[in-house]
Amino acid sequence: MRKKIYVLVIAGLSALSACSSLEVDPTDVAINSTEGQLYTTAQRSLRTGNYSIAIEQLELLESRFPFGRYAQQAQLELIYAYFRSSQPEAARAAADRFIRLHPQHVNVDYAYYLKAMVSFQKDKNFLESVLPINPARRDISGSREAFDFFDELIEQYPDSKYAPDAQQRMVYLRNLMAEHELEVARYYIKRRAFVAAANRGRSVFENYQTTPAVPDALALMVEAYLSLEMPDLANESLLVLQTNFPDHPSLDNEGNFRRAAAERERSFLNIMTFGLLG
Repeated sequence: MRKKIYVLVIAGLSALSACSSLEVDPTDVAINSTEGQLYTTAQRSLRTGNYSIAIEQLELLESRFPFGRYAQQAQLELIYAYFRSSQPEAARAAADRFIRLHPQHVNVDYAYYLKAMVSFQKDKNFLESVLPINPARRDISGSREAFDFFDELIEQYPDSKYAPDAQQRMVYLRNLMAEHELEVARYYIKRRAFVAAANRGRSVFENYQTTPAVPDALALMVEAYLSLEMPDLANESLLVLQTNFPDHPSLDNEGNFRRAAAERERSFLNIMTFGLLG
C-alpha cells in the first residue's frame, strides 16, 4: 500500500513538472503577439491599474509597430501610464514628444492636459493626505507650471472637453498662488522686513484681483506702510480696504484700522534661531 502511495506522489510530481515545462513565458507571448493583441493586452493592464506592465506593453507595441494602426494611441496612453505610475519626468517627456510629432492629432489636447496634470500633482506629497498642511506654505513651482500649461491648453483648444476642468483648476491654482504670496508677506512682517512685505502685498493686489487673498493683502500693506512711517501709502491702501471690504477683521466698527499688537523686543535666542524660539 505504501509503495502505491509513493508511486502516486512521484507520478503527480512528474505531471506537475511536465506542465510547468509547457508554460509559456508572458514576455515571449507579448513579443510574438500581433499589434492588435498587444494593444488589447495593454488596454487590459491599464483598466486593472497595472501601469508598470502597461508601460512595458505599450513601449513594446511602439517599438515593434512604429507606423502601425495603434502607434499614436499607444504614445498617448504611455503618457497616462507614466503619470499614474508616478513617473512625472517620463510623462512630461512623452507628452512633449507627442505634441511635437503629432501637432494636428485629433486628441493632442489630451497630451496638453496630461502635461498640465503632471505639474499639478508635482507639489503634492503623502503628508498632505495625513496632516493639515497648508499648501500655500510649501514650494508651488509645480503649481505655477500647471497654471501656464492649463492656460496654454485653453488658449489653443478652447472647445476641448478638458477645457472646463482646466478652467476650474486654474481658479484653484490662482487662489493658491495669491495665498502663497500672502504667506511670504506675513513672514516678512514677522521678520520686520516691511519693504519686502509691502511689495508682496502689492503684488497680490495688482496681480491676483478677485482672489480671496486681496483684502488680507491690503491690510498687510497698511500695516507695513505704517511701520515704515509712510502715511500716504498707508492711507491709500486703507481707503481701498474700507471701500471694498468694510467688514474686514482689521477694521473696527467705525472703519478704523486695528494695528497688530506691538512686537516685543526680540531676544538673543529669537535672533539666533531665526524666529523659531524665544
